[in-house]
Amino acid sequence: MTEISMIRILQRFLSATFVMLLLVSQASAFETRAKAAFVMDQGTGTILLAKNADEPLPPASMSKLMTLYMAFEAVREGRLSMEERLPVSQHAMNYKGSTMFLDTTDKVKVSDLIRGIIVLSGNDACAVIAEALSPDGTEAGFARLMTRRARKLGMTNSTFANSNGWPAPGHRMSMRDLALLANHLIADFPEFYPMFSEKEFAFDGRAPGNTKNRNPLLKLNIGADGLKTGHTTEAGYGLVGSARQGNRRVIFVISGLNSTQARAEVSEQIVNWAFRQFGESTLARKGERVATADVWMGSAPRVGLVPADDVTVLLPLLTDADLKAEVVYNGPIQAPITKDQVLAELVMVPEGLPEIRIPLVAEQDVPEGGFMVRMRTAISVLMQSSGMPSGETS
Repeated sequence: MTEISMIRILQRFLSATFVMLLLVSQASAFETRAKAAFVMDQGTGTILLAKNADEPLPPASMSKLMTLYMAFEAVREGRLSMEERLPVSQHAMNYKGSTMFLDTTDKVKVSDLIRGIIVLSGNDACAVIAEALSPDGTEAGFARLMTRRARKLGMTNSTFANSNGWPAPGHRMSMRDLALLANHLIADFPEFYPMFSEKEFAFDGRAPGNTKNRNPLLKLNIGADGLKTGHTTEAGYGLVGSARQGNRRVIFVISGLNSTQARAEVSEQIVNWAFRQFGESTLARKGERVATADVWMGSAPRVGLVPADDVTVLLPLLTDADLKAEVVYNGPIQAPITKDQVLAELVMVPEGLPEIRIPLVAEQDVPEGGFMVRMRTAISVLMQSSGMPSGETS
């Protein structure tokens, strides 16, 4: 672990900016066969890879994660019960592709439908859930609701035409949006998330050829525990995946691969790369002074700048490179200043990774200065404006 007290602070200002250097590492950029990809470290929010990440693409069955999110919300809010049985419409029964082989004589428990979506990728199960939660009882109505809910979750490049990713004009999601959705599923519904690691679900003995979870990582003992595969001719093979090793979790999305084997290989490569090439480092502890800032008209000329929480970041591990870190603020800072008031940012730019910005707060209160402070400041300003060095008189 690298402590910020070990960082050499250069003794110079750049427009009220402290500049610091510390020795860290740089990982080689990951090359992927996927046409689009997004990889993030959940704990720190660090983006490790983004390839065509914001392009709206056909998501195939990976879009079922949005239906699951809304189903989990409905169960938590009491609008659905896991033991409730839902009818199967002709529309739901007519879906082809991957299904639970439901028919209109069925009334299926919500818990079975959810497992049927997660493990069996049931297009029909999605439609049953959709019609139950739709404002107008139709899957199309639910798809419009999905789009609105996605916007509220921050998914700006997602538009839904159905509940399951069946090919349809305008049914699109970006890789970044899918990763954001996966993060919400993991963080918002810890009580339901373990279902994503279930390897098999034999519903009513109907489809002995469709009982296995298609996620290729679940059997590899590398910490993988979710989330959802997808495949159509248009989309290619894709996966929204997540794996946890120790205290770290990685979320990734890939799309556009040409086979199940390629999907499995690329997924495993990404997980191994993300855990082997990067590690967490604590650069500063909560309340530990990082720098000081000049104060204007205060009872003290400077105020300490400290992080409100431990500063833990993800950094490359294997090769040495310099990381530039700056403490940036607009100063001098006008008094009065209150302890824990946000005054500055610690800005770090690991080579090959996005910029990291950490807020810094005041270490202590700095009240306004008294009469003598204000007089000295006024005299100093007058002297500087007249071009006369401070401390000289004519």
